Amino acid sequence: MIQLQNISFRYSSDSDSFQFPDWSVPSSEHAVLLGASGSGKTTLLHLLAGLLRPTNGQIIIGDQDITQLKSNALDRFRGRKLGLVFQQPHLLASLTLEQNLLLAQYLAGLKQDRKVIRETLDSLSLKHRAKARVTTLSQGEAQRAAIARAVLNNPTVILADEPTSSLDDENCNRVLELLQNQARRHQATLLIVTHDQRVKEHIPHQLTLAKA
Repeated sequence: MIQLQNISFRYSSDSDSFQFPDWSVPSSEHAVLLGASGSGKTTLLHLLAGLLRPTNGQIIIGDQDITQLKSNALDRFRGRKLGLVFQQPHLLASLTLEQNLLLAQYLAGLKQDRKVIRETLDSLSLKHRAKARVTTLSQGEAQRAAIARAVLNNPTVILADEPTSSLDDENCNRVLELLQNQARRHQATLLIVTHDQRVKEHIPHQLTLAKA
């Protein structure tokens, strides 16, 4: 579950404040957050991911108000409960795909479990690329690798930032299908943050932010 209550955020004392509407996404449901550039959708994504802290309000994920967590606890919560998918994969180029996923487990304070990694990669048709350097992955494989890293630790919530904006229609549909299938596999709440209007056709639960 995701729940926003009275959320506002200001980058500095002399900048405008973002005011976000109250909104909720039930557990295991899929939703999309839409908005033009400047509407605050990336800011809200970073708030949901615990990368920024709101000026006011509550952000509840599952049964946890993440605004009340101290930095170390928030880092652990993010590693174990949140799966993040960015427009660029942000994988470590010096490591293999498997090593990137082992690192994700380590940073979350979890047991490094190659069996779980193999199962995750297999679900995304990447098992045969486990030992490959990430620099040798195709664009589609790199996208799937980023999704594998996001779902590896069985997250409560998957947050995807502009995962389709640079893709043609065929690949847009493929990535959306992968994200939704993986969310269902892990019974996770999925929130896609985007300005890509094509996503609206796939996910009816929507919030559109207006530009301030």
